[in-house]
Amino acid sequence: MRAGVIKAYILKELTELFRTRLIIMVYLMPSMILLLFGYGIRMEVTHARIVILDYDQSHYSQILTSKFEDSIYFDPTVMKIEESKALHLIKQAKADMILIIPSSFEKRLIHGQKTEIGLFVDAAFPTRATTMESYVQGVIFQASTEVGEGKLPKGMITLNSRNLFNQAMRDENAMVPGLIGLVLLVAPAILSALLIVKEKEKGTIFNFYASPIRKHEFIIAKLTPAFLLHSLNIFILFLWATYLFEVPFRGSFALYWFAGEIYILISLGIGMLISIITRSQIAAVVLTVIVTLLPGFLYSGIILPISAMDHESYIMAHLFPVMYYNHILYDTFLIGEGLDSPTNQLYLGILLLYAFILLMLGTLFLKKELR
Repeated sequence: MRAGVIKAYILKELTELFRTRLIIMVYLMPSMILLLFGYGIRMEVTHARIVILDYDQSHYSQILTSKFEDSIYFDPTVMKIEESKALHLIKQAKADMILIIPSSFEKRLIHGQKTEIGLFVDAAFPTRATTMESYVQGVIFQASTEVGEGKLPKGMITLNSRNLFNQAMRDENAMVPGLIGLVLLVAPAILSALLIVKEKEKGTIFNFYASPIRKHEFIIAKLTPAFLLHSLNIFILFLWATYLFEVPFRGSFALYWFAGEIYILISLGIGMLISIITRSQIAAVVLTVIVTLLPGFLYSGIILPISAMDHESYIMAHLFPVMYYNHILYDTFLIGEGLDSPTNQLYLGILLLYAFILLMLGTLFLKKELR
């Protein structure tokens, strides 16, 4: 390996990045993605519009209604209309849920009999519908367990729960670490996808064909500037997460940094492979977005936990490196087990294997001849 040749190519690549203003994209794109999605994605549902049809008009039904009025998760409206008209409000997108309290509600409770409450939920968006339904169940459970004068009868079971790792149930704590994994997968890959294919379009790739530089030296020279520039994003995104979004950091910063560096190598390796097999910059960018952005959302655990996936989707999630890196990210930010966790050790080893395989494939597929 000739250090002088590699150094000359690195200086040439850095000059090209500054001349074409790609250096702006290196730092602007990751921060913009994190800020836009960090503020834009919300799993929590607040101020859900719920129409309450109280056919009982009793003391107990009014207590239940008051629980919805005191909650920030609901904007309740008590109406005296027919059920069919209430359902029409959901069709007109004027309500999210319909809660129906039957006429025998209080009577059956006093006699210790089982009673049912009707609930219709707008399930056009299943995740939102499931969240709203769980909120309604929580309000009903809370009301049913209260005791004292003017309250509902005491329940037989009292739930004493405690949230771990994200005690405040903040969306930022759940989304931002996963978004870092998405950003560091997409941004470096797009940059490296342009490194070789742009030389094919301009014709400067013939300099590589005619020069005595070896394939692995060429790849090292191409990826080193992008690797060094994107390494700074590891720290920039960390500052955005901890200071702007106020996400706690409970783990090892060394693990966070080391895993991030390996992950950037993986992302650069993906982009490099795409740059080698494509012949135009547009095709390279489109293919890179498909290969990185879609799996980054679907199989990273941001939207749906990996443990909740079934069969094919569970297998697909384990084929992409973003799942392994995001597990380490959530550990460093929210849990803090570090390398004491065998799972973190395994996933770190898998990331190293991914980086090695991708770089070897890039060296293998790169041809030092005109095809």
